[in-house]
Amino acid sequence: MAGVVAALLLCIPDASAHPLGNFSVNHQTRVKISRDRIDLLYILDQAEIPTFQERRLSGRETLRRKREEVRDNLHLIVDGKRVALRVGTGRIAFPRGQGGLQTTRVELPIVHRARARLVEVRDATFLGRVGWTDIVAERGRGTAVRTSVSSIDPTNRLLTYRGITLQDVTDQRVGRFAVAAGKGTLAGPRVEAERSPQASPPPSDPSDRTGEDGLAGLFEDASAGEGVFVVMLLAAFGWGALHALSPGHGKAMVAAYLVGTRGAPRHAVALGGIVTVTHTIGVFALGLVTLLLSQWILPEDLYPWLNLAAGLLIVAVGVSIVASRVRWARAHRGPAPSPDAGHEHPDGHGEHAHDGHRHDLDPTWRGLAGMGVSAGIIPCPSALVVLLAAISQKEVGLGLVLITAFSLGLAATITVLGLLVVQGKRAAAAAGSRLRVPGRVIAVLPVLSTLVILALGIVLTAKAVPDVV
Repeated sequence: MAGVVAALLLCIPDASAHPLGNFSVNHQTRVKISRDRIDLLYILDQAEIPTFQERRLSGRETLRRKREEVRDNLHLIVDGKRVALRVGTGRIAFPRGQGGLQTTRVELPIVHRARARLVEVRDATFLGRVGWTDIVAERGRGTAVRTSVSSIDPTNRLLTYRGITLQDVTDQRVGRFAVAAGKGTLAGPRVEAERSPQASPPPSDPSDRTGEDGLAGLFEDASAGEGVFVVMLLAAFGWGALHALSPGHGKAMVAAYLVGTRGAPRHAVALGGIVTVTHTIGVFALGLVTLLLSQWILPEDLYPWLNLAAGLLIVAVGVSIVASRVRWARAHRGPAPSPDAGHEHPDGHGEHAHDGHRHDLDPTWRGLAGMGVSAGIIPCPSALVVLLAAISQKEVGLGLVLITAFSLGLAATITVLGLLVVQGKRAAAAAGSRLRVPGRVIAVLPVLSTLVILALGIVLTAKAVPDVV
């Protein structure tokens, strides 16, 4: 078995996907101030999904639109007065990205001939889009410039993002420069701090523009007829299983739910099935939004709402469990029922105990559905990339099969986790019985698990609210 798992893992490509995401629109403005001119270079690096949304435009039309965006929303203010930008023709390219989809790279030179004492650059392009935004200072000729922005570019002109994660994304949209006569020097708080060897940028690697994500790489190989199809399916399944081990995907909530209820193996399997269906439907729903509604709704704008929905679902499940426990406690305030009355359910909801069985501890299908949907409602962006690549290459059937295998792998991890929790809880109960652990200690575990579910749901909801307001 270990050999099979090792062979499966060897089939999975390395995950070196764009760390800023397949939705990202990344741009940088490089500023060089010389004695009698100001040179700006605006660089745009647009990831796969926004590029796919512009697939019906020609390269010339795409470049024209990017020039208009820069001309209208990149502001150059010289000695207190905004100047009209003369945006050069520039150049556009469409580097290959994940899953065979294209990305967009644009470089636009801007020259303003004038002597200046104070210069300010404001970047208001692509507001509201996720991605890296930066202003970088360069040394000019015959000037001594003091600036508030950085002279170090860790992205090598947006060619590589090695060592950069989502937590490192910068949003530098304003740069100020004080200019005096000099010998082509730069100074400023950030410039001086970054001269030390400890702050040197990571090594550049132009080949590291768009690493192949595991699932997207599998689709590209399969569509090209490379590899054995069955092995590709197993690799997609394995990639989904490994992906589920990354942060998120509701693993803590699922475990807490099964601990707090009388979960059985069938409930763990049911959770896995619900996760599979929900994730697959979510990928296709987001794909439809990208294809049909992108003029009105940006796909990346839906993720905060999905996070909010997942948090609210978890809170609802927690509240439902609390309500069930409260009803059971109220029904058992009085004297203990006689053995003959054990099969009666006066409230019709199965909340009374009979034959020593507490129905308030039984998992409900509503609770299982809530947990499963919350774990699978947020589709993986790489699965969306595969879907869009499949549509563009007219390989929808192949894309659907790989996405389904990926979702099954995701669900398998959730299912195995659930089974381990169920078996672990039974083993702990048996050990507690042998060790004569007080009943009150065992009885407090469902209460604690319910509090964990509520707390996690509230935290997820609280984190999602600022992004949708």
